[in-house]
Amino acid sequence: MTDIEIARSVQPQPLETVAERVGLEPGELLYYGYNKAKIDRRVFDRVRDREDGKLILVSAITPTAAGEGKTTVSIGLADGLRRIGKRTVAALREPSMGPVFGVKGGATGGGYAQVIPMEEINLHFTGDLHAISAANNLLAAMVDNHIYHGNELDIQRVVWRRCLDMNDRQLRNVESGRGGKTNGVPRDDGFDITAASEVMATLCLCDDPQDLEERLGRLIVGYNSAGDPVRAAQLNATGAMSVLLREAINPNLVQTLEGTPVLIHGGPFANIAHGCSTVQATRLARKLADYTVTEAGFGADLGAEKFLDIKCRQAGLWPNACVLVATVRALKSHGGAPKEALATPDLAALEAGLCNLTAHIETLHGAFGLPLIVALNRFVTDSEEELEMVRAHCEKLGVRAVPAEVWAKGGAGALELAQAVVEAAESSSGEPNFLYPDEMPLADKIRTVAKKVYGADDVAFSEEAEQGLARLTELGMGSWPVCMAKTQMSLSDDAKKRGRPTGFTLRVRQVRASAGAGFVVALTGTIVTMPGLSKRPAAVEIGFDENGQIKGLF
Repeated sequence: MTDIEIARSVQPQPLETVAERVGLEPGELLYYGYNKAKIDRRVFDRVRDREDGKLILVSAITPTAAGEGKTTVSIGLADGLRRIGKRTVAALREPSMGPVFGVKGGATGGGYAQVIPMEEINLHFTGDLHAISAANNLLAAMVDNHIYHGNELDIQRVVWRRCLDMNDRQLRNVESGRGGKTNGVPRDDGFDITAASEVMATLCLCDDPQDLEERLGRLIVGYNSAGDPVRAAQLNATGAMSVLLREAINPNLVQTLEGTPVLIHGGPFANIAHGCSTVQATRLARKLADYTVTEAGFGADLGAEKFLDIKCRQAGLWPNACVLVATVRALKSHGGAPKEALATPDLAALEAGLCNLTAHIETLHGAFGLPLIVALNRFVTDSEEELEMVRAHCEKLGVRAVPAEVWAKGGAGALELAQAVVEAAESSSGEPNFLYPDEMPLADKIRTVAKKVYGADDVAFSEEAEQGLARLTELGMGSWPVCMAKTQMSLSDDAKKRGRPTGFTLRVRQVRASAGAGFVVALTGTIVTMPGLSKRPAAVEIGFDENGQIKGLF
């Protein structure tokens, strides 16, 4: 059966029953239909003094067209942990509709390791991303309106961009305000995708509604003639923005096919933003559960590094163990095997591709010092010789590789993985080990990530980037962590370089302050903040079948 057929064959459990498994009471659920709800903020106060459960971070090797199944393994692991008697909650990101209609279709797992209601989650869900877009664009409108009506704040350069929850390359660079004086002030402008917006990052890193409003006030919308930043608070925009986000700030509760509770909340991209679900969802999950399974987007060089150096640094978190997802197919792709040959056993290509797995192990287990389990997301075409080669390679590097068959078996296919994770987490100190200290200069933070995580020889900063780093340091942002905007398809800044590239220099062309989120974004290579659709986007396959059911989403 297909993913969608499997999901439709399973009868969802009442959400009240799912909530009860982690001590949530019926009156604490704010329903959006039958199978999804927001969690009332009173719960945060009720569970505040509880001891935190264990935190498990799931990451992956560098993505390939073969697929790695990080979300599928995260869901299957959560089900597996519950099967061995652990009170478990998964904390995952919300899908953006841009990728759903653009590159890959749905993003709620697969097979018997899925989150439901999958179609609703992948489309409008509870409206969080729309609320973020509205708050972002309200601020943009207030900036241009302020300039139109006299510009009392002397805004000379606008840096605040509008956003849209859809891939649309046509909007990357536009000229706005055309058509005469009554239509505004003409200027070069552009759009970001909502998942890469600063409002998204700000909401995902805030502690509570009060902290959110304070962070929104710090958003930099432009600079005056003296070169000083003009912030959202000076436009009196933060109150209205907070009102638009009043429901979006609350975590969303759904369930896996096996009835394990899942908090899906926040959806920043990991190749542009910090790639993790919200701080609030993670904290709440740890109060509700013995084990919280969370994931960070794309490979460990992006999502995991940012989860650890940005989210954990700001929120006072640290994982008790980490799971690194890999597939034999993807490793063969990194070793040079063509996509059409990935189902054929090929020990030579696999051996050549193990260098990518090694790089991520050295980052998570070596540089960050995390207890690490490699989850071999198994395909029926994997040969025993190939699986043994990966297991032996991991053993040489001091980590354990465990098979996961969650697509075919759900939680039952993750029992060995769940037990290995428990053993690793129980032996963990949970002490943070960041890649760089706060006081390190911003340029050196970028170099540290580039050299220790990506394997770069050095970093080349454009003149614009050097000037930007100097100015942001003058403005008091030198102690902030850095958020690397880089292609997810390679450890380098060149998407065509697979495996473990060497002998390259990372190119940083521009830096931006994400003042509400509290980090500095470094744009590398040719990365853009508004993706485009592929030549044949997933949208062309999506529609209704003869029974009125959605087709083509998965």
